[in-house]
Amino acid sequence: MKKYLYIYKATLVENLNYITNILLGFINFFVMMFVFLNLWEYIYSDNTQVINGYTMQQMIWYVLITEVLWFGSRNKILTQEISQDIKTGNIAYNINKPYNYVLYIVSKHLGEITIKLIMFIMVGIIIGVSFVGPIQNFNIMNVPFILLTVIFGVIINSILRIAISIISFWIEDSTPFHWVYDKMILVIGTLFPIEMFPEFIRPIIKCTPIFVVTYGPAKLIIDFSMKSFMNIFIAQILYLVISISIVSILYNKGVKKLNVNGG
Repeated sequence: MKKYLYIYKATLVENLNYITNILLGFINFFVMMFVFLNLWEYIYSDNTQVINGYTMQQMIWYVLITEVLWFGSRNKILTQEISQDIKTGNIAYNINKPYNYVLYIVSKHLGEITIKLIMFIMVGIIIGVSFVGPIQNFNIMNVPFILLTVIFGVIINSILRIAISIISFWIEDSTPFHWVYDKMILVIGTLFPIEMFPEFIRPIIKCTPIFVVTYGPAKLIIDFSMKSFMNIFIAQILYLVISISIVSILYNKGVKKLNVNGG
């Protein structure tokens, strides 16, 4: 475990030298948030106070939080580096090193996004407070529970992206699958809470990664309850176990396929 902690720390320190690049990423974030803020202000402009249980303030905070999680946890390590290692054959060299390749990628990824995610959270809080004020009825005592779901959401998202990239063992390019996953999380998981969809679709959405990656943590921040926390956290545990199992099976089969073909 120490070796992976070292990889995480080394990547974290390295990324401290590229703060400027992270700041440039805020341009796209500001543009998207400006559009969404004006969109929801327009929707609520007809004196509608509550839509499907959400006030305008809650809705804007929900979109803001999910966008922060989406932008703050993205990088090219999971979407491109793994696929490139497999396509170029570098994977054969990496799997022979004294560490597990998947855990190495996860440690490197988390080290790269830590600073970025913290910065996005800080900027998101500033934007939210400036536009609609602080979250009503927010209790600082709930932060440990919320933080736990945020961390689990980021980890689950990372593992699912790894699973998609590992498909490159069998197909030439996993990029289309990443595109579909990104659009599912962005369009369904960040722009609208689950409650905004028809009732017959909600159970289906709750079975997707959206529920544990974006919706769950955001929902707890704007409207916390211990019952909601337990439902979301249990779902995250199940998703974590399932996603790890899928990655393990795919990776082991991929490595076996590589060895059979002579590396």
